[in-house]
Amino acid sequence: ILTERDSKMDISELLKIHPYSLKKNEKKQLLTDMLKELTIYHYENCKEYRNILDGVGYDPYVDINNYTELPMLPVRIFKELDLKSVPNEELKKRMQSSGSTGQKVSRLYLDRRTALAQQNVGIKITSGFLGIKRMPLIIIDSPSVVKSREAYTARGAAALFFSLFGSDRIFALDEDMNLDVDKLKSFLKKHEDKQILVFGFTYMVWQHLICVLREQGLRMDFHDGILIHSGGWKKMESIKVSMSEFKGELADLCNIGQVYNEYGMAEQSGTIYFECEHGNYHASIFSDIIVRRTRDLSICDYGEQGLLELFSVLPHSYPGHVLLTEDEGVICGEDDCPCGRLGKYFHVKGRIKNAELRGCSD
Repeated sequence: ILTERDSKMDISELLKIHPYSLKKNEKKQLLTDMLKELTIYHYENCKEYRNILDGVGYDPYVDINNYTELPMLPVRIFKELDLKSVPNEELKKRMQSSGSTGQKVSRLYLDRRTALAQQNVGIKITSGFLGIKRMPLIIIDSPSVVKSREAYTARGAAALFFSLFGSDRIFALDEDMNLDVDKLKSFLKKHEDKQILVFGFTYMVWQHLICVLREQGLRMDFHDGILIHSGGWKKMESIKVSMSEFKGELADLCNIGQVYNEYGMAEQSGTIYFECEHGNYHASIFSDIIVRRTRDLSICDYGEQGLLELFSVLPHSYPGHVLLTEDEGVICGEDDCPCGRLGKYFHVKGRIKNAELRGCSD
C-alpha cells in the first residue's frame, strides 16, 4: 500500500515499479496528487491555460478528492493555440500531429524533461509486452518521415521511438511510398534465424505491405514475427476490413503471429495504451481514462459508451495532462482483466460523428 510519503512519487520513482501493478485506490491517490501538482504548475507557468481556468472559475489550489475533478482541455485546442509552460530557451523539440492535407495540426512543444519522460515511460510500457531483447526491426514507412530532428510528426516520433527496440533497422517503403521488395527480402535473409519486429500504422501496413504482397502473389517469412500497429481503423472499416482479416492476412502472407494494437495520440505522446491478448486496451500507472456522456459531460458507468477523457502525468512543457478527446469508447472493467494486468481496461469505438478526421498516426 502506498504510504503518504510514497504518494508524492515522481516519474523517476514510478519507473521502478511494474506499469500495471497498482490497484484502484492506490492509483487514484497517486494520480490525484501528481495531476493536481501539474495543474498548479501549468496554471502558474502558461498564461493561456491560466486564462482558461480563470474563465471557467476553477481554483487550482482547492483541495480535491479525485483527479476526475480536474478541468479538461479539448484535444483540438492544440490546433488553435501554442500552449507552453516553459521558457522558449528551454524547448528542445516541436512535435505535431499528422493531419490530412489542408487540416490544422496540433503543435506540442517539448523540453528535455518532457521528451525524456515520454521516451522512458514508453520504453517501460512497451517492454512489458515485448520484453527487453532487441530484434531486427522493419518500419512500414519511408525514411523521409524521420529526416527532421527538431520538428517531428507523430509518425516520425513513433518510428524513432520503436527504433529503440531494433537491433538492426530498415524502412520498408521508398521515398515514393512504394514497397521495396528487394530490400525487404535481403533484410529477411540477413536475419533468417531471428524473430522480426515490425512497426507501422494500421492502414499503411494494410495498404503498403499486405495489399502489395497479395497483388504480387508474394509471401515473406518474418519468422513468427511481432507487429505493433496503431491508428487508422476508421479507414479500415470504410474498406470493410476486420481485425480478424487483418491478422489472418499477416499470418498467411508474412508469418507474423503476434499482433499488438496500441492507442495513443500526439498530444499525450509516450502515454501508450497497449492491447492485451484478450483484446483490451490497458491504462498504466502513468495514465488513466474515464468516459463522459456527450449530452452533459457527466461520467459514464462502466460498460456505457461515451467520450474518452485521458489523463497523463508526463506533459511538463505544455498543459496536456487532462484532455477530452473526440474518440468514443467504453471502459470494460478495472483490476480484473483476464490477462492479469491491474488498472482500467477499455475499448475504443471510433470518432464521434462530425468530428474532424485525424491523421492515421493519431
